[in-house]
Amino acid sequence: MKALIKNITHSSTGIDALALRLAAGVIFTAHGAQKLFAWFGGYGLEGTAGWMASIGLEPGYLLALMAGSAEFFGGLFLILGLLVRPAGAVLALTMMVAIVSVHLEHGLFMSNNGYEFALSLLAISVGLAFRGAGSISLDRELHKKLA
Repeated sequence: MKALIKNITHSSTGIDALALRLAAGVIFTAHGAQKLFAWFGGYGLEGTAGWMASIGLEPGYLLALMAGSAEFFGGLFLILGLLVRPAGAVLALTMMVAIVSVHLEHGLFMSNNGYEFALSLLAISVGLAFRGAGSISLDRELHKKLA
């Protein structure tokens, strides 16, 4: 188990990931809070579940809970720099589903509900999943303690 955590928390040195983690983390956490808690003008879990079911994503409640949790908790993990590799992978999958199931048919541009914003978040998430949290992170501290 120690080896697994050590591998997951390994990260490339540098502070470049910090800006990506903080910006994407805030965005993901806010979007997850909209889905789960109806904060920031969101519809909450019931409303999000109903919308997901209406576009054919079933079971709506479970998928809304999964998407909202991935975004909210994954975003918090990015902000903290904790378990960034697995959080990035889960968030990347979440963005791939959003692109394919909601945005792709509308083209690239956000003004038409297109996928440009989700694609940007996908790219950040994939980058962090491969790169890790960077030098200023809880992952880095945890990795050092396990060394």
